[in-house]
Amino acid sequence: MQLFYHPDLTSELESCTFDAIESQHIVRVLRKKEGDILWITNGKGFLFQSEITSAHDKRCKIKVVSVTSEPSQRNYYLQLVIAPTKNMDRLEWFAEKATEIGVDEIVPIICEHSERKVLKTDRLEKVVIAAMKQSAQCILPLVRDAVSFTEWVNRDFEGQRFIAHCEETERHAFKSLLQPHQKVQVFIGPEGDFSIKEIALALQKGIKPVTFGINRLRTETAGVVAVHTVALVNEI
Repeated sequence: MQLFYHPDLTSELESCTFDAIESQHIVRVLRKKEGDILWITNGKGFLFQSEITSAHDKRCKIKVVSVTSEPSQRNYYLQLVIAPTKNMDRLEWFAEKATEIGVDEIVPIICEHSERKVLKTDRLEKVVIAAMKQSAQCILPLVRDAVSFTEWVNRDFEGQRFIAHCEETERHAFKSLLQPHQKVQVFIGPEGDFSIKEIALALQKGIKPVTFGINRLRTETAGVVAVHTVALVNEI
């Protein structure tokens, strides 16, 4: 099933119009025509069966045929808190793969050792939307605005909390501490790792220090490993 995305579509609407970019993709690239069926999600857990009523490459219009609720297929909730990489391509690669595997929130954090101190999330959101459609999911992961490590670590989170770092201090294997069917928050640091001060603050907040193995991983690789490990543990 090929999935399309329209954020403004609701179960109460009987029709809607795609913007110029999506309309051009539907009509010119995919060569869809009037009467063709499209499957659309609004990213909020709804799947709409629709029919094209006007195959215009700038204003493709559809009418809703049926609506079904598609709850998340995951039995856990994952918030991945990650420092943006200097190379945006690497962060976008992470966001794509994390969405495909299964993540609910992506929270970019600015740390003491971050090489990238400013992040515009519009490109990241587009990557996540494309990955959601490609993986046929109906719930769009939330991409939050970038926030400082200190601010986010001090926020309450009702669930398991972990911080992955490379310091030679007491750490546990991430998989050994994970419990299935839970809310999970994982902090992943920048290329220069979390600072000693940041690690200490996390530990004060009761966040458990973990490792993903003996090899030192890139930030984006560590993020994907965290997402995949949570997914595997929840296959139980």
